[in-house]
Amino acid sequence: MAPSASSSSQLQINETQTLIPGIPNDIASQILSMIPYSHHSRIKPTCKSWHIFLSSTKTLFLLRHNLRHSNHLLIIFPQDPFISLPYLFDPQNLAWRPLPPMPCNPHVYGLCNFTSVSMGPNLYVLGGSLFDTRSYPIDRPSPTSSVFRFNFVDFLWEKLCPMISPRGSFACVAVPDLGQIIVAGGGSRHTWFGAAGSRISSVERYDVRKDEWVAIDGLPRYRAGCAGFLSGNREEKEFWVVGGYGESRTISGIFPVDEYYKDAVVMDLEKNGCGKWREVGDMWGVAGRGRLGKIVVVEEEAEAEGLGVNQGRPVVFMLDGDEIFRYDMASNSWQKESSVPRKAPFNSSFGFVVLDGELHVMTTVQGGDLMETRRSRQQKRGGTLLVQIYHPKMKTWRSLVTKPPFYYPLDFKTAIMCTIQL
Repeated sequence: MAPSASSSSQLQINETQTLIPGIPNDIASQILSMIPYSHHSRIKPTCKSWHIFLSSTKTLFLLRHNLRHSNHLLIIFPQDPFISLPYLFDPQNLAWRPLPPMPCNPHVYGLCNFTSVSMGPNLYVLGGSLFDTRSYPIDRPSPTSSVFRFNFVDFLWEKLCPMISPRGSFACVAVPDLGQIIVAGGGSRHTWFGAAGSRISSVERYDVRKDEWVAIDGLPRYRAGCAGFLSGNREEKEFWVVGGYGESRTISGIFPVDEYYKDAVVMDLEKNGCGKWREVGDMWGVAGRGRLGKIVVVEEEAEAEGLGVNQGRPVVFMLDGDEIFRYDMASNSWQKESSVPRKAPFNSSFGFVVLDGELHVMTTVQGGDLMETRRSRQQKRGGTLLVQIYHPKMKTWRSLVTKPPFYYPLDFKTAIMCTIQL
């Protein structure tokens, strides 16, 4: 049985250290736990007792979870995480916090097309495509099987058991109920090259507790550049792999062109985290688009409160250009939901994530685009982050603006993002 909020908060509190004068420590700890996680590093130096309490992250996370004070936060990898710091972004409080860089390998560089997922207080970074100075030819990218985990309790990175097959641009889902991560498909394509690269069909399951990868039933066809998501309820879950590309053709025998899939394949997840694949037909239709956009899923909890139309199933949305579509499983088709009010600047793209049941569409704009003047050189170089937020139930839009801590504009064509509850 989980400990109560008050008892769990006292595990790391020394009674000789007063958190807030005149208030019992059990009540003071609940007050401090309401401070957003993104601000913890700023207020730790206030006094010794606060530093001790806010450093007891395991106890603090448990307390915040029991009191329902957890924040839905966004983690952004702007570039190669071996050399560029990832950042934690709190949209509710417009706060940024840097995370340490991943453990560096001096022989590799240019990591991209990796996947990041979260489970509990842990962030996982899996696979990707990179250049290895030990390979030949040296200018040819190759996929990696490396897996890293960032533990927010200890605030450090650790290297985990690598995947069986190296891969980038693949479908990936976390299954918290089973303590597993499943990856499917992928290839070796690098963002520096618009085409070429290998494709694979293998599927693997990672056991978080055992730190072990196991190969399971592979995809029916080679598939890279695909997206994955979970559907169903607690009793019955399905792993969907949507879109992507497989075979390629050439124009005039020279220029390679991908053949994009318009369908999906679905695996019924059993208690052991594996099952058989079944194919879902064309999701686009004759007049539909031939290439998958950016996919997000409104989870079951948010769906039950807000949408309530899918009988416990999460709702899937796709951003294609400046239009948002909702996936209708009954008709196996994408239905237009809304259009983004403010279009992305020329030659740029949107970032697309879901936080607290709302769809966040992000783009970088320069200061002049928002009728602002007199910006510093650093701010001009980094631009301004415009976040347009859509509420699926209310079907309304709102927006916010923040100044990201980067010396360069965010490129959402290559940046990797992941959400986490802390």
